[in-house]
Amino acid sequence: MSLAKVYTRAQQGIAAPIVEVEVHLSAGLPAFQLVGLPEAAVREAKERVRSALLNLGFTFPMSRITVNLAPADLPKEGGRYDLAIAVGILAASGQVPDKFIAQWEFIGELSLSGDLRPVKGVLPVAIGTAQSNRKLCLPRGCLDEAVLVSELELAPADNLLQVCHLLSGQLAVFKATPRAKKETDQYLDLADVKGQFQAKRALEIAACGGHHLLMSGSPGSGKSMLAARLAGLLPKLRPSESIESAAVHSVAGLDTSEICRGIRPFRSPHHTASAVSLVGGGSYPQPGEVSLAHNGVLFLDEVVEFSRSVLEVLREPLEAGCIHISRAAQKLSFPAQFQLIAAMNPCPCGYALERGGRCRCTPDQIRRYQGKLSGPLLDRIDIHIQVNPIPVTQFLAADKKSLQERSAQVAARVCQSVERQLARQQCRNALLQGDALKQHCYLTPSLLALLATAATKMQFSARACSRILKVSRSIADLDGSAHIERKHLLEALSYRQVTEPVVAY
Repeated sequence: MSLAKVYTRAQQGIAAPIVEVEVHLSAGLPAFQLVGLPEAAVREAKERVRSALLNLGFTFPMSRITVNLAPADLPKEGGRYDLAIAVGILAASGQVPDKFIAQWEFIGELSLSGDLRPVKGVLPVAIGTAQSNRKLCLPRGCLDEAVLVSELELAPADNLLQVCHLLSGQLAVFKATPRAKKETDQYLDLADVKGQFQAKRALEIAACGGHHLLMSGSPGSGKSMLAARLAGLLPKLRPSESIESAAVHSVAGLDTSEICRGIRPFRSPHHTASAVSLVGGGSYPQPGEVSLAHNGVLFLDEVVEFSRSVLEVLREPLEAGCIHISRAAQKLSFPAQFQLIAAMNPCPCGYALERGGRCRCTPDQIRRYQGKLSGPLLDRIDIHIQVNPIPVTQFLAADKKSLQERSAQVAARVCQSVERQLARQQCRNALLQGDALKQHCYLTPSLLALLATAATKMQFSARACSRILKVSRSIADLDGSAHIERKHLLEALSYRQVTEPVVAY
């Protein structure tokens, strides 16, 4: 009888708990028993492993093989356990040395020929391996994600044969060093948007402090164009933010190359999206759009066309910065610290803000249409602006892009103000809470009286007042001011007013 133990990792949300693959060979009729709560794809690993060993010239043991994936109560899914099971069988049968196996963790899916295929969720595995002070053997196609974890010793392999060479000391091992970021990213230019100076100003403030923004305006007024150009104003992801966001995308099986280059995620789901696709879930819970937008932007175009029940699920993650998914089998948490940018029309036909009798919607239709955005959800959005259409003569006039401020100029101001925020309070203004909010958003008695008067007259909630303070702080940072002044507070108050639509009868 022979026993071998190999380490790998499961996927549980964005965590990667350790799994011990125990392989036992015993006398008896040839059989292959896989235990440890495996789902269908894991149970099929025995056929992939058998074919891979035979096609590479190894001997598949003609004995009773028992493979235990411990802990037994942790659900196992996917083909990520193939490599660890194959190494365990080879070690238990004495075909590879087992002297150094305890120093390594193995992950990868095997093809029938013995080649290694990439698997999703490698970045959380790399983080867990580094914390356990072990080395990681993985498919070469997963290397770009794993190198984000500095100083982790890695051994990328193309097939099972190379893994055997590794255990025999014949395959090179190297320490992970993140690859240099290419500065070739091209963004849409803010100068392409004619006019809309107030909307551009609001977009700059939102980018500076990480504030949520709601744009309301007629069709064709430029709301989607403005939102699409937000990416060119945002600062690059910090290394810690890059790892967090890349881990979520890795678990979802999405490309992480842009995030690894420091580009903030920008998600724009269609308005037919379901609540589960927005916040995540499923039998084996996967991250939703709010988590995929972690440390980035979630853009909801035509936001009132979303089902109201779908929009209401945004209330908790907007406030808490994470999403908790509870199912009968397991309870998981995904990060969801995103910046919400929403765009909407003022009425079903879209022309309620225009004078001249173009709108044919009744007041009741407008109320029902705008009522899809509940008060608690609107209360959580920092900046509310109207985007009015520019005159046709101005739109058709000769292009004077040289007179328009370009994205690079605005981005430079935004990056400077973000650096001030991080140096002063270690977070962006939108995340200020408690004592930090009181300290860094201090108002003089006269400004406090002004805010109290405005809040009483406009019936602002306590949450709305705190968000006004945060927006004021961002405006002051853009202005290079150490304290919030009267002009900063007045501008922030102007972004909480939405003019009532002009209804044509």
